[in-house]
Amino acid sequence: MSSATPHRLPLAGALRLGRPSDIWFKPALSAVVSVAPPNLTLLALGRLDLAMYTMAGSLCALYGHNRPYPARARTLARVVLGMVGGLAVALLASALTTNAVVLVTVGAVLAAVQKTVCDATRVGPPGNVVLTFISSASLFVPQTPGRLPGHIGLALAAGAWAWLVCMAPGLLRPHGPERRATAQALNAAAAYAGTRGTGDAARARAACAAAIHAAWQSLLAAGARPDGTRRALEHLLVRAEVALAAPADTDPERLRAWARALRGTGRVPRVVPSGGDADELLGVAAEQPLPARSLRHRLAPLAPLAVRTALGCALAGYAALALGVGRPYWALVTAASLYQVNVTLTWSRAVQRVVGNLVGVLVFAALAPLTHLHPAALVLVSLALNFGAEALIGRNYWLGSVCVTPMALLITEFARSQDTADLITDRVVDTLIGALVGFAAAVAVTNRRAGARLEHALTAAERAREHAARLLAEPHPRPRALESARRTLAAALVDLRATADAAAGEWWQRALPEDRVVLTEQAGHRTLAATVRRQGLVPQDRDEDPGRAPGGDRDPDRTTEDTRP
Repeated sequence: MSSATPHRLPLAGALRLGRPSDIWFKPALSAVVSVAPPNLTLLALGRLDLAMYTMAGSLCALYGHNRPYPARARTLARVVLGMVGGLAVALLASALTTNAVVLVTVGAVLAAVQKTVCDATRVGPPGNVVLTFISSASLFVPQTPGRLPGHIGLALAAGAWAWLVCMAPGLLRPHGPERRATAQALNAAAAYAGTRGTGDAARARAACAAAIHAAWQSLLAAGARPDGTRRALEHLLVRAEVALAAPADTDPERLRAWARALRGTGRVPRVVPSGGDADELLGVAAEQPLPARSLRHRLAPLAPLAVRTALGCALAGYAALALGVGRPYWALVTAASLYQVNVTLTWSRAVQRVVGNLVGVLVFAALAPLTHLHPAALVLVSLALNFGAEALIGRNYWLGSVCVTPMALLITEFARSQDTADLITDRVVDTLIGALVGFAAAVAVTNRRAGARLEHALTAAERAREHAARLLAEPHPRPRALESARRTLAAALVDLRATADAAAGEWWQRALPEDRVVLTEQAGHRTLAATVRRQGLVPQDRDEDPGRAPGGDRDPDRTTEDTRP
């Protein structure tokens, strides 16, 4: 794709509903259980005006639900500290100045920092949006320095409660996240095996490799010495890797049956390792750390995204101020919520945000008379919307926004009742301003590094394949060295696919080496299949030549779908 290539801006596709997440109810219930006690306590005390500070801590319960519990504990602690840190900066700025331009500037800088850190640390959904919503709204709340410790203390206390709520399921299902990750890898492997070399095979293979890679990361992130359950999950994950290497010799229904068995708290299926050395190699695989880039290397590519966020949020806030909108932080938050890995996805998110918010204000107009009857009704309706937002947002962002928008509007009424028409008008205007200005900033701030990152990813994948091929050429390669090379190659191929997809949706750059990407992926997966065979997990293909580079005597389009043991 080059800068001369016309870019399609999808509309219908951006609004298409997907399947709900396997654990859609977990963040939804966690959010309600985290938010309800602080808000009901404040309601009983007649201090709902403090709910914004407790909400800052309570909403941390939305994070980390896909992580193993040891990793979740660390992630949630960092999220709580990040949330409270952003809140403290916003409250301090509000206490020191009432200049709206200065406050918008502070909010834009905070949004850029939150976006960059969340993407670099891969904290996962809902990413920076919740952090930016809390910090931006806090900028425009009247504040004094003397009240800061108390307000920050409320957020910390609510954050500690949210941490406990999210960790509590580990008492009943300590391996739940690892079981789900392994089940997803098995289902992805079954989907790939079911393609039988059809036109969807390449996409299914990439999805399978990514799911297996993510499952290994989940298992290793759990830390500590593997117990019986962990070891059984590792055996199943190796079977998924075997399916990726030899899909034609795989029974998809067996993989799906194993995946179904991982639901609930039942016993994990015990799978007998295939091959004489498979169990020993599994131990090596479990102990071998997965390749990971340093934080500095993850931050470097995010510079254009940080600039887009800071510029788009600042300009959206300034535009809202110029039009006399009373709540410019809504425009700022709208702009901050748009930015994805490339311009095409940013456009889709802009469409979703606008549609969701416009429908959401209609929902708010219908609910407002009910919430004005009594403060308890206000709290209960907010809780219901909180549940609905998390239950629906996994299907499509716009659908979740239908609940997020009225919930955000109701939060502004915790301190005092406000005119419904004014709230709706401000929200609609700020949404349109934030979406238009935010997307314009995404287009204006070019990301020409996308092509360079793709070149680096290609080089890394090619070198990893060559290293694995050299080991395969040795008469007796060391198992640990071969496993390390296989892991490095698998991670490089996953990173290559993600980088290529991101670059394909970016604008204003030179043509991408799409053919080279395809050939590198094909050669890499052939070599991965050969390493699995060499490790004794499936029979060795006599005719396979994993060291042959793309473009040699063999057909470069030959993939593992054509391999027979």
